Parts: sequence; structure tokens; C-alpha cells
Amino acid sequence: MHMSMSAPEIAIIDYNTLSSLGLQALLEEIIPQAVIRSFRSFAELTDDTPDMYVHYFVSAQIFFEHTAFFLQRATKTIVLAGNDNLPQLSGMKTLNISQDEKGLVRSILQLHRFGHRHGHPEADETLRPMAAFPEDGHELSAREVEVLRLVVRGLINKEIADRLHISLTTVISHRKNITEKLGIKSVPGLTIYAVMHGYVEADQV
Repeated sequence: MHMSMSAPEIAIIDYNTLSSLGLQALLEEIIPQAVIRSFRSFAELTDDTPDMYVHYFVSAQIFFEHTAFFLQRATKTIVLAGNDNLPQLSGMKTLNISQDEKGLVRSILQLHRFGHRHGHPEADETLRPMAAFPEDGHELSAREVEVLRLVVRGLINKEIADRLHISLTTVISHRKNITEKLGIKSVPGLTIYAVMHGYVEADQV
């Protein structure tokens, strides 16, 4: 399959441009090597090449209007749901998009783990590269790992300095080193890195 050689492609199909932009930004952090395309309607998706995607993140509304299409691709489909519980979706993976960024990151990580547990090799092509952060030559020092753990748990620089009994300047330089070594700037991105590498548990995030 030559497809997995090129970048995995992920489709977001949602009438709500704002929520799909937010999700797109987050997925780009989490799966930097994926190509993420947003479609404002199902028709836009079908005008494209609808079957080249490894994952479909689809709003509940569009999912219900085109169930046949998505049920055929159930292993690749993640339904974007609001807070309202969607009991009709038994067996479908869902992502609650009305939560804050931290919650979303946690949910996407859990979906990722779910994907592995119910191993479906080709549908799982994408979320696997999440673990494929550059490894070689990017080893964090023990101190950097400590700083990373605290950043991911939501502590601010001053709290990290107090906790580790180091100066604020030192914390800032550790953070700069972590960012440079990993090439990841945002806290959600660092969170995912830390969970994927076993530095923190997903539920500590």
C-alpha cells in the first residue's frame, strides 16, 4: 500500500467552521505529519476523493444525514458530538467537542489508545505516528523530563521553580531546551508527547 508512505490524510466534515478550525489546529499538533482537510458539507467531501482518508471526524448532524456512508467506514469515523449524549451512536467512536482544549487532547489520546486496543491495522495508520515523534538525538535530560511533567500537569513556571527548587530563569531555559529538542511549542503538543512516551499517564493530564 503506497498510501501509508505519503502523509496520512484526515477529513473533518462539519458545518461549523469554527469548531472544525479548532479541531484542525489540535490535530495538526497531535499528528504533525498528517494532512488535515476540512469540508463544510458532505457534498464537498464527496466532490473530493472521499475514500482516501484514514479518519473522518464528522459532526453528528452530518453523520445522521449520511449514516450509510459513515457506517461503511465505521472503524475510521469519529463523530463530533456536543454535550448532549448520543445513545443512538452505540458502537461509534465519538469526541465531545464542547469541552476545553485540555479535555479534547485527553479524549483524542483516549481514542488513540482505543484504536490500538481494538487493533484495526489500516484505520489505525494515522494515530500511530503520534508516537513517531523524532526520537534520535532528542533525548531529554532527567531534569527536562521533570519540567515537562509539571508543565503538562498545568503548573506555571513559577510553581515549577518552587516545586523543583530552581530559579525561574532555569525553568525558562529548560522549557526552551525542551521545545527546541522536540520541536513542539504548545502545551497540548507537549502533553501528547509526554503521554506517548510514558512520562505521564493520560488521566494525570
